[in-house]
Amino acid sequence: MKRGFYTIMAAQFFSSLADNALFIAAVELLKSSKAPTWQAAALVPMFALFYVVLAPFVGAFADALPKGKVMFVSNAIKVVGCLLMLFGSHPLFSYAIVGLGAAAYSPAKYGILTELLPPSQLVKANGWIEGLTIASIILGILLGGQLVGHAISSRILAWDFPLIDTAIDTPPEAAIFVLILVYIVAAWFNTRIPLTGVEMRPIPRNVLELVPDFWSCNARLWRDKLGQISLASTTLIWGVTGNLRYIMLAWSAAALSYSTTQASALSGVVALGTAIGAVVASMRMRLDKATSVIPLGIALGVLIILMNFITGVWVAVPFLIGMGAIAGFLVVPMNALLQHRGHNLMGAGRSIAVQNFNEQACILGLGAFYSLSAGLGMSAFGAITAFGLVVAGVMWLIQRWHRRNTVVHKDEVDHLLEVARHDNVHG
Repeated sequence: MKRGFYTIMAAQFFSSLADNALFIAAVELLKSSKAPTWQAAALVPMFALFYVVLAPFVGAFADALPKGKVMFVSNAIKVVGCLLMLFGSHPLFSYAIVGLGAAAYSPAKYGILTELLPPSQLVKANGWIEGLTIASIILGILLGGQLVGHAISSRILAWDFPLIDTAIDTPPEAAIFVLILVYIVAAWFNTRIPLTGVEMRPIPRNVLELVPDFWSCNARLWRDKLGQISLASTTLIWGVTGNLRYIMLAWSAAALSYSTTQASALSGVVALGTAIGAVVASMRMRLDKATSVIPLGIALGVLIILMNFITGVWVAVPFLIGMGAIAGFLVVPMNALLQHRGHNLMGAGRSIAVQNFNEQACILGLGAFYSLSAGLGMSAFGAITAFGLVVAGVMWLIQRWHRRNTVVHKDEVDHLLEVARHDNVHG
């Protein structure tokens, strides 16, 4: 791997670490203010909101400037969201601003991989990026849980700045203050990301021109016989796992009577399994074999439903690690295949923006469904069952869709697989 790849990994690690710790802090902030349960559940779709609304623009923004600069600006936006949350804005609004920064960050984070590395290293690079991202999710969730816990928050709140009233008086506020510093570290790494030499694509003067261009790119990827399968798979998996982050907190409280700090530790177990699966996939999978992992999505849905029958932590830990490993092994080759097809069809930034739009729209839709369910009194166990059925059922439909493509459009699919096989070997 090129040296710049490791700088990208460091920047991604600290930014994702802060994102996930901030989620726990925001949940605890809402709990401490006696907000309705549905508002905590709504944090997930609010984070996804700007991914969907700004999807036509963020990809072009990522392609118009050096990716390191885009990532720096995005982290600055996240800091603004933290400051808003810290000084009185509603957590849902403030967390949406952080989501705005994340929406701008993502096309640059993934797009730079296709600029810096050859196709033959994309699966490996995705495995390391996803593995590191999952590691940052584990540590971020654990960090957030510990920062809002009494042991650490009491020490942070004891800090005294002469002649300055920080207005930081509660454990969640102390946690948010620390996380601002983590975002600043991520921003410093952004400034060290090298230029790739790829020609920039200027944004048109009339930015509304990007809307039909985005929808054209979206339609192009959905028409591609491999792009549509990888896009459908990643959309569903990220839609479910994005909401599972909060559902795990709710399930831990309902099944094991865990506090936020305890539940955050158990939530990290799923992420640990995902990291293991992602790294294994990066070593064993190839671009042209990516679609062979689709049956794992059906198995993942069944395992999510079986989670309802777990009542002890010693059974939960290995079970959740295995469930996470399946998700990681599934999403890495599919992500790599999607990036490969998108890069060939429309360019890195635009293809990642299309991917984000579909995935975050799924997160938004499922999150809104879960928030509504919580508002109507549906239990965490019922929500888990619904999610599991959605995963297993839709992945089964995607499997049938791919099989139909290999029969009805055999020549086209074979050609695309040969391109992937060639690029994987000779790229």
